[in-house]
Amino acid sequence: MAAFIPPLTIIDVAKTAKVAVGTVSRYLNGQAIRRSNREMIEQAIQDLGYRRNAATASIRTDLTHMIGFLVPTFDEYHAHMLEHLAHSVRRTGRALLTYCHGGDPRVVAEALDFFAAQRVDALVMDGTAEVHDSVDDLIEHDIPIIFYNNDVRGLAADRVMVENQRASHRIVSHLLDLGHTRIGILTGDPRNSSGIERLAGYEQALRDRGIAVDPALSARGNWRMDGGYEATKRLMTSGNPPTALFSANYGMAIGALSWLKENGRRVPDDVSLASFDDVPVFRLYEAGITAVAQPVATIADTITDILVERLSEPPSGTTHNVVLECNIILRGSTRRIT
Repeated sequence: MAAFIPPLTIIDVAKTAKVAVGTVSRYLNGQAIRRSNREMIEQAIQDLGYRRNAATASIRTDLTHMIGFLVPTFDEYHAHMLEHLAHSVRRTGRALLTYCHGGDPRVVAEALDFFAAQRVDALVMDGTAEVHDSVDDLIEHDIPIIFYNNDVRGLAADRVMVENQRASHRIVSHLLDLGHTRIGILTGDPRNSSGIERLAGYEQALRDRGIAVDPALSARGNWRMDGGYEATKRLMTSGNPPTALFSANYGMAIGALSWLKENGRRVPDDVSLASFDDVPVFRLYEAGITAVAQPVATIADTITDILVERLSEPPSGTTHNVVLECNIILRGSTRRIT
């Protein structure tokens, strides 16, 4: 049986022509582009044998060139994502329409109604399970959905995520390599896929070394700085405190640093600290904070490529599920147990 060969898309044309996907989209839609780009695109189309499907005629023609962007908060991570995504989308001739819901499911529902009323061409969002049916309704009305950071299972949407579980496993394994066996974790919201996966990576790293998972070493911080502060307090004032802490995001890590400093605990002399997410302030801290660095620019560019394909090609019936690698940045906040 012959292997299935997926059809060529404008992403393949863009890669071959060494131009942006949006440039190919503008060329195919008869819009003005630079002559040099046009020549490279035409050569790529000829070399690849690319043909637009006849169903292209059924693609929406009432596009507004606005992309909805729904975020829970404008913290360091999501603000960074907004910056990169706005720049990436702007290169395709589109603009972001942004709405912040603050973690309130009612506001999320209002935001979805707002985006529908504004007739956005597509929606990029950090998933929240409470609005599964509302998001499904948008999909049924041919509005492409792309999830990032947190997934919502069971929806015909595209996804651009990072290797949450594997990266957490790697950074906790680093702490284990340094001799730590009592490693506390500051966990996020257990309803979020990223929270579930980062906790799973932590637990798997322990089990892989034959160390039993101790529930007493897990404290929920709900992604927030104040939550990280209180979670660190609970762990460090217990009868047998951990020798190392892993925070599932940078906000809780900042909360941990605040509690440790207020209570005279030094990093890494008294306790080692590692965090998911790398932010500029981690480089400015005395020891520097060891962290998982998410490829935010690559996430934004990948989302944009999918958007352009969705809005330039006929529906394919398949969805994208992209998982990107993270880097582990080793700094001075972790030390070997002597």
